[in-house]
Amino acid sequence: MAVSPSYQAFVLDHLCPLLPVRAQAMFGAVGLFTGEVFFAVIADDTLYFRTDAQTRADYEAAQMPAFAPYRNPNRVLPYHAVPIHIVEDADRLRVWVERAIAAAERARS
Repeated sequence: MAVSPSYQAFVLDHLCPLLPVRAQAMFGAVGLFTGEVFFAVIADDTLYFRTDAQTRADYEAAQMPAFAPYRNPNRVLPYHAVPIHIVEDADRLRVWVERAIAAAERARS
């Protein structure tokens, strides 16, 4: 689940203008937080956003895979890969980030 410094910088360069983001190394990946909300993970140079029943359909419609740590398809976590065209479009990225944060907040309550 390695994360290259260049990919992490790429992601943060796109996210940081939208909101305060803290990156934290965790289990070979990088967790992304805004405040105390864990809303994304970077693993294998792929950005994954937190999903739930209200947001998952957009990722599935784009055929984006769920986060399966340790390459185990039977053990997926509630995060889905973010399409690169979303990452590179600030307006669309803002919407997807807000939805990921909302999903993470719903999971906390």
